[in-house]
Amino acid sequence: MSEKLYFASDYMQGAHPAVLQRLLENNLLPSAGYGTDGFSEAAREKIRLACAAPEAEVFFLVGGTQANALVLTALLKPWQGVIAADSGHISVHEAGAIECGGHKVIALPQHSGKLCPAEVEACILAWQRDANREHIVMPGAVYISHPTEFGTLYSLSELESLSRICRANGLSLFLDGARLAYALACPENELSLPDLGRLCDAFYIGGTKCGCLFGEAVVFPRRGTVLHFFTIIKQRGALLAKGFVAAHQFDALFTDGLYGRIGETAIRAAARIREALTEKGYPLAFDSPTNQIFPILDAGQLARLSASVEMGFWENLPDGRTVMRLATSWATADADVDALIALL
Repeated sequence: MSEKLYFASDYMQGAHPAVLQRLLENNLLPSAGYGTDGFSEAAREKIRLACAAPEAEVFFLVGGTQANALVLTALLKPWQGVIAADSGHISVHEAGAIECGGHKVIALPQHSGKLCPAEVEACILAWQRDANREHIVMPGAVYISHPTEFGTLYSLSELESLSRICRANGLSLFLDGARLAYALACPENELSLPDLGRLCDAFYIGGTKCGCLFGEAVVFPRRGTVLHFFTIIKQRGALLAKGFVAAHQFDALFTDGLYGRIGETAIRAAARIREALTEKGYPLAFDSPTNQIFPILDAGQLARLSASVEMGFWENLPDGRTVMRLATSWATADADVDALIALL
């Protein structure tokens, strides 16, 4: 094994011990397939309680791109597209998965990774008032993520504004929660799971990056939001025969409030790294309070750090410097943070 320090992403370890223990405990218990088993229903009920959404429909999928593509396919009519920040995951990092499904991503300018509610409303009204709108893709949904691609957070008032605008104009509001546990653990965060249940038409609770071996829990807070979503999952080849494997993992995450705490290690580690970078004169590209840090490195710094640290590439700047990404996770060790700070 390499002696490098691994900070390239937040899904580089297996699973939280509580998740593995739950899988081990239930490993030899026969269960019905396709999420029709009692374990899956028990996990769904725990999620409903955590979201204060007793009528919610919950589905377990494998990964984030799959969840985004399937939910938006289900929410949108064939003639509709989805509004997203131009930096949003579906805009830049999903290889055209949404467009591949026949829906345009209507990209608006990002503001610290976020959509501006007023600009979303202006986009919707512009389509409504355009005499040529029958020739133009109709906005049918709004996509956001929490945290954003830049590790930033929506405020409660921003989410309330987006929800109000969507409901006033007949659009669905969908929140990508791939890193949701890191938002919930962040002191600056204002949003709770019940807020998502109240204000969103669909969202998903990330597991892959947040302590599971794999898996995302898609939540439709109001029953009947999407008809036959189970069948849509099957049609797209995304239906797990062993659905109970995902259910065991989420059941563990939603026992004794683990999901609300699991991101705390990552937030503490990221804060230490961010402070060290600032103290040592490394500029940061984004003011992110969560588990992603974006240092700007010159060529020499990049070469030296890359020899010892696995980082994620973000972008090249016109002046020859590079923005890299350091990501902490639920499993980040204090010793690795110490070693990274020493290298800086």
